[in-house]
Amino acid sequence: MVTLTSTDNFTMIMSSSKGHLPMVTVTSTDNFTMIMSSSTGRLPMATVTSTGLLPRVTSTGRLPTFAFTNTGRLPTAIFTSTARPLQLPPVVGEGIHLGALRLSVGANGNKATSPLGDGFYGSYGDRCSVTSSLSGTAGPGYETLDAPPHYDFYANTEVWGRRRRFRPSLYQLYANPQDDSSPPLYEETNAGHLDHGDTTDEEDEEEQKEPPAEPTRFGWVQGVMIRCMLNIWGVILYLRLPWITAQAGIGMTWVIILLSSTITGITGLSTSAIATNGKVKGGGTYFLISRSLGPELGGSIGLIFAFANAVAVAMHTVGFAETVVDLMSEHGAVMVDRINDIRIIGVLTVTFLLGISLAGMAWESKAQVVFFLVIMVSFASYIVGTIIPASPQKQAKGFFSYKADIFAENFVPGWRGKEGSFFGMFSIFFPSATGILAGANISGDLKNPAVAIPKGTLLAIFFTTVSYLIISATIGACVVRDASGVLNDTLSTSLNPESCVGLACKYGWDFSECMQNGTCSYGMINYYQAMSMVSAFAPLITAGIFGATLSSALACLVSAPKVFQCLCKDRLYPLIGFFGKGYGKNDEPLRGYLLTYVIAACFVLIAELNTIAPIISNFFLCSYTLINFSCFHASITNSPGWRPSFRFYNKWLSLLGALCCVVIMFLLTWWAALIAFGIVFFLLGYTLYKKPAVNWGSSVQASSYNIALNQCVGLNQVEDHVKNYRPQCLVLTGPPSSRPALVDLVSCFTKSLSLMMCANVVESDRSAAVLETVTSEKHVAWLNQRNVKSFYRGVASSDLRSGVNMLMQGAGLGRIKPNVLLLGFKKSWLSDPPQAAHDYIGILHDAFELQYGVCVLRMKEGLDISHPHQSHINHAFDEGPESVQSTMSRAHLQTNTISTISSSPEPQTTTVFQKKQAKKTIDVYWLCDDGGLILLLPYLLTRRKRWSKCKVRVFVVGHPDNKEEQRLEVLALIKKFRLGFHDVQVLPDIYQSPQPMNVQLFENMVAQHRSDKNPKQDSGCGPTRVPDGPWMITEQDWERNRAKTLRQIRLHEVLHDYSREAALILVTMPVGRRGVCPSSLYLAWLDFMSHDLQPPVLLVRGNQQNVLTFYCQ
Repeated sequence: MVTLTSTDNFTMIMSSSKGHLPMVTVTSTDNFTMIMSSSTGRLPMATVTSTGLLPRVTSTGRLPTFAFTNTGRLPTAIFTSTARPLQLPPVVGEGIHLGALRLSVGANGNKATSPLGDGFYGSYGDRCSVTSSLSGTAGPGYETLDAPPHYDFYANTEVWGRRRRFRPSLYQLYANPQDDSSPPLYEETNAGHLDHGDTTDEEDEEEQKEPPAEPTRFGWVQGVMIRCMLNIWGVILYLRLPWITAQAGIGMTWVIILLSSTITGITGLSTSAIATNGKVKGGGTYFLISRSLGPELGGSIGLIFAFANAVAVAMHTVGFAETVVDLMSEHGAVMVDRINDIRIIGVLTVTFLLGISLAGMAWESKAQVVFFLVIMVSFASYIVGTIIPASPQKQAKGFFSYKADIFAENFVPGWRGKEGSFFGMFSIFFPSATGILAGANISGDLKNPAVAIPKGTLLAIFFTTVSYLIISATIGACVVRDASGVLNDTLSTSLNPESCVGLACKYGWDFSECMQNGTCSYGMINYYQAMSMVSAFAPLITAGIFGATLSSALACLVSAPKVFQCLCKDRLYPLIGFFGKGYGKNDEPLRGYLLTYVIAACFVLIAELNTIAPIISNFFLCSYTLINFSCFHASITNSPGWRPSFRFYNKWLSLLGALCCVVIMFLLTWWAALIAFGIVFFLLGYTLYKKPAVNWGSSVQASSYNIALNQCVGLNQVEDHVKNYRPQCLVLTGPPSSRPALVDLVSCFTKSLSLMMCANVVESDRSAAVLETVTSEKHVAWLNQRNVKSFYRGVASSDLRSGVNMLMQGAGLGRIKPNVLLLGFKKSWLSDPPQAAHDYIGILHDAFELQYGVCVLRMKEGLDISHPHQSHINHAFDEGPESVQSTMSRAHLQTNTISTISSSPEPQTTTVFQKKQAKKTIDVYWLCDDGGLILLLPYLLTRRKRWSKCKVRVFVVGHPDNKEEQRLEVLALIKKFRLGFHDVQVLPDIYQSPQPMNVQLFENMVAQHRSDKNPKQDSGCGPTRVPDGPWMITEQDWERNRAKTLRQIRLHEVLHDYSREAALILVTMPVGRRGVCPSSLYLAWLDFMSHDLQPPVLLVRGNQQNVLTFYCQ
């Protein structure tokens, strides 16, 4: 081990031709160069601590493992390697980017490979560049950070054996390499992705030798087609298809088969489209629907589909148990009775299948292949059996080989029993077509799901449909509906041959007695094992039944936990995360297997196949409905992200499939359909209420954008009307968390009604760090957490007034744009530089010029609750008692902006506007008519529950002589507006002169802003003078505005007399003429009239356009 400590420049050269180089530890306070060379051994781990530039490293052997700790700039690292490149852990420093790699040319003149793999673009520094790896695209000396297109730039996972590449950020491309400033926090850095910590040489060598275990992956044949065919060829094929053919006839059975196949075929096309629109992971149907329609519908259908598959395990197991019990009864073996024997055998079978599932996907897949071969052999045995001439034993049971008249008679329906109807037969048959998602349900175990799912699923649907049609036609042409099975029931032994009824009479058999008594035990409609009877070798059909039922049950037993596991991992619902844990290299959901086993065992206890089948029909149909609707919805939204590689689908066909599924659900079992949809809507409502923090780029999001865009464009065709006026507010909050009272007040009269946009102006140059402060997502997160329906917009500007002007002119979209400006009162205007107060009044004038209404909120305790390190932002809008002065230098501002960035929202603070208001008053001082905005705002407030108990009082200016007449006149006008305000008071005393004491206080307030022609020699005797400027009040200005000044002073006294106990005071804001009323005098008016009031004061001035009307058109 080599340890070096240096305080000056030095060069360290290490070389080895045989053995390993020692571990190196370097501590340096200055620049240095380290050169390592090893021809046969590998380079050591090097630990470097430096406060200067980190080293230039040259290597001709295996590249070393580095751990850099640096308080200065990161290094230019030149790696030249002629040996096999090794994995290189990241070079990390605290608060800085990784060092860049420079691809170098080896001694033989060939282009050397990067130590992190060919063409690695993982780390970029502030002072370095990476030579383009596109050979031939640039001449010698051409260097660029731009990287050629690569898979890693778009992937979310890493490939074992090489380090993941990262494209350079935009900041790294355009920033000055000599600039020492840190990059913005929104830029992606590689440290978080690549920081694996320090590793020893031995551990790194073991890591190279032992790649992670590769889980079992299946192709489209074994993984999808065979699995789907086995799941489709279930118990219905062997035990119920002959019975359905006898009930519905060959013709109607084909209709049932083709209708089912049409629905599943359309669903297969939709599934194929969704599965090829991006990389598919585990979770099957749930994954496809949830990533397409979003978590709301995806989560609900995930639960339903997993449950339906668990019940399907019971259905197929009961079919297997029925076959075993029938075989036992033929040999006279009974354990308890038929029902209980089915239950016992069913539970034992489910337990056996659970053992296979727990053994892993490899064993399960091998078992499926064996079952597939058994079914193929049973099919061959059946086809051969239909051709072989019937023996007397088979004829007694109703089999006469191919006969045209048998086919003709069986072609038409022969309904019997309570289930004898088209939809009764359809509900029993349809579950046999529902196995089309068996392959998609194990999407995480497929080699290439995007190829395997479409090809395997559609071919499985085609082959199984053909097999169903063939079997229903062949057995319908060979077997009569009723037969006794008694060898003596021949026509020759019949006592009355003339009375023989039925088609069997033509072939010398008389089954009339059992047909009339309803006691026939054989024939298609009575004997569920008709295919075994027809088969050339009956045990092969039995083996086929075992294979079909067990394979279908096994496929469902695997599918349900896989789907449920993905749902659990997404954590959309509580209390189910326990079942999402995976085990082993395949991430097997063992807990999910046990849950599925319990559900299946419970339904096995029903022990009646015809009862279980309709239960799951509606659940599968509900799943197919949403799959088809997902494809339709994704297509109709025209989202650029909808680009399935499978092109053979049609959005209208998908919609038709969805509608057919819904109709069939209600035609099958209307109450079960209501239950299914009830569960879906309940889970949908829960998810909408909880709003899970997931973002999958669903078509619902794309649809929301389309709807919003179309509606906004549509508004352009609608003229504004006073009846539809809404106060659309641009609220100058700065960071919204710094002025929660202002946010809460505006939210009270805009929530779910009109536009609210919180605005933030940062006075600074548009550097990357400042832009990050302005656009930080934490502001939106804070608003969402506070349940405030508001937009957020931030700008960086050289000065506050310009920034606000940009917002007022540029904010909004079409007709949805602000028309009212709200801001806090600038309490610190006397202590601030006069230019700040002048700009503040300039903002008000700009708003009037742009036809904005203006509202200014003042609270005795102030509005700004931000911490001192945040208070520089929008400091003009109501500085609280502890706020810093606006004289903060711009350099200091730029330094502090980084500290305001936080990954989490600011804490929530309760304000007076969030509390339920007592039975107080909202006092409205309607001193001048500005269009009615000052009346509309309190009306909107009282519509909120927390303000509903407050009584609105309207104060107007009047004369003592006709006080009552004026009151009635204003009251009549307000009644026409239908606002519900009944308390109107006239203020005749507002024309009185104010108290001299208050006049003196006002003069003292503005003294420092008045121009004095004869200034006193002793400047210390008077108030501090401010620099001359447009804010100065000349004697002419003072005299010209004297009457208005006295009016505002008197108004202050009136507010104290009438409204000191109010919940909120709204006052018509005076307007100071530009060029006539200096900004300091205008601001003094606003300050004096509203100071020392306990209730919040809202100064309101409309844009002189009507916002109220008493007309109906």
